[in-house]
Amino acid sequence: MTRKERAEALLKLLPEIYPDAHCELVFSSPLELLVATILSAQCTDKRVNLVAPVLFRRCQTVEAFAAIPQGELEKIIHSTGFFRNKAKNIRAMAAALIAEHGGRVPRTLADLAALPGVGRKTANVVLGNAFQINEGVVVDTHVGRLSQRLELTTFSDPVHIERDLVKLFPRERWTDLSHWLIFHGRRRCMARKPDCTDCELRALCPSAEKGSSS
Repeated sequence: MTRKERAEALLKLLPEIYPDAHCELVFSSPLELLVATILSAQCTDKRVNLVAPVLFRRCQTVEAFAAIPQGELEKIIHSTGFFRNKAKNIRAMAAALIAEHGGRVPRTLADLAALPGVGRKTANVVLGNAFQINEGVVVDTHVGRLSQRLELTTFSDPVHIERDLVKLFPRERWTDLSHWLIFHGRRRCMARKPDCTDCELRALCPSAEKGSSS
């Protein structure tokens, strides 16, 4: 099976396995999703979803995020890890939105990725899930791991993995693809002990055929 054939088969199978796959960060606006995604770096969505409601009650506008004292913000988000840098980036990001975008979250990859604390991955999360704009594939640890195990790419860095994935899958499914792979990575193809025996993708997975747990 070629890489393209495997991608086409996955495109048919994954939505059947995970018809309800979605972004598991809880948000009610593009700004909230942007903040939550910044918090999610090196942190689980479950933890962010515990912290974010407290933060969103405290900061209900972009002006509030820009004005909240560094120490207070650090205290609220402490359990998400790297809290000093995250707090600094959230405040700077909000200030940049006010100064450069009229307080609104921009809808382009370039403008989003230029914000403090926001790289390509975070920008893709916001575009795909807040605005339904498919500019790229979100390559987190799950997407990267599964892309390698399924031999959709030979690369290990997110930029090159994304370049391979966007060539294999149609643009209108890029956001969905991230959700499908993340759901599968969390529920079946875990990093240390992938459940190859019961895996719904076993017939398509070269790593399962090899008995690999890499």
